[in-house]
Amino acid sequence: MTTTATAPAIEATGLSRRFGDVQAVDGVDLRIAKGAVFGLLGPDGAGKSTLIRMLATVLGPDDGDARVAGHSVRRASEKVTPLIGYMSQQFSLYPDLTVAENIDFFAKLRGVPKDVRRTRMMKLLEGMGLAEFVDRQAGKLSGGMKQKLFLASTLMHEPDVLLLDEPTTGVDPVSRREFWRILAGLHRQGTTVLVATPYMDEAERCTEVAFLESGRIRHQGSPAQIKALVPGRLFEVTADDPRAALAALQASVDRPSLPGLLSVHLYGDVLRVLLETDDPASVHAALQAAGIGAEVRPAAVDMETAFAFLAELGTAA
Repeated sequence: MTTTATAPAIEATGLSRRFGDVQAVDGVDLRIAKGAVFGLLGPDGAGKSTLIRMLATVLGPDDGDARVAGHSVRRASEKVTPLIGYMSQQFSLYPDLTVAENIDFFAKLRGVPKDVRRTRMMKLLEGMGLAEFVDRQAGKLSGGMKQKLFLASTLMHEPDVLLLDEPTTGVDPVSRREFWRILAGLHRQGTTVLVATPYMDEAERCTEVAFLESGRIRHQGSPAQIKALVPGRLFEVTADDPRAALAALQASVDRPSLPGLLSVHLYGDVLRVLLETDDPASVHAALQAAGIGAEVRPAAVDMETAFAFLAELGTAA
């Protein structure tokens, strides 16, 4: 039996949820240590939001159970909710209320004592760079500022576990980095964070990640462990015509002239080519045969490459 000292912040066993004929989450087993920053990755429709909503007790599971902060989401949801902070994908504060009014309103709902609200609010806003906007209406904030306000409201009752459903989607890169600076601070304080994200640079910042596909966790581990699942050797190709180079390599996949090609993807103007061997001579040959000038150089596998490769495996399966 798990002792209190080693009990995880989140532990799910056989967690499932259906919507009609659609199996959104299918028998998920999940264990997240206290103080972790756990990233949930997967394509659209993989079941990430449904899984988070069950852990947040917004949805009830059809099968299985999960313990969040030590309590069952099925049998003791009323004990779970005071201990978690949940941010949905959509900004759900009141646009006509000011920053301070929104925070104070939700703090009241969470039972935060009146005598600590103002001090706690200002500390949060100062840490997020929002203190000077305390009297501004929420609807007049930028996208990044809205998300930081949403997070501040979520943190007012000092939850043990944060459940964040793609909190930075559509937010500018500078605001995304600032948001993750705040999460890093929470991590240092011992708060457990489960965050769904479509951004692989954010996945790199997590202590552990899980790849969800068709409602099931296909892979789980540290970012280094996930990247180690990618076989072969990665090369980057800079070509005069990147799209023509992509077409030439894709057309050569089944040809003897280009053996050992595992995958090829276009990232901006650069192709990433995964080979079974350390020798990119076949790539050079295929591009030269197509009359395409290109430079081929070794590259390190990152989460973007790992995500694309694992998604391909799921599609092939």
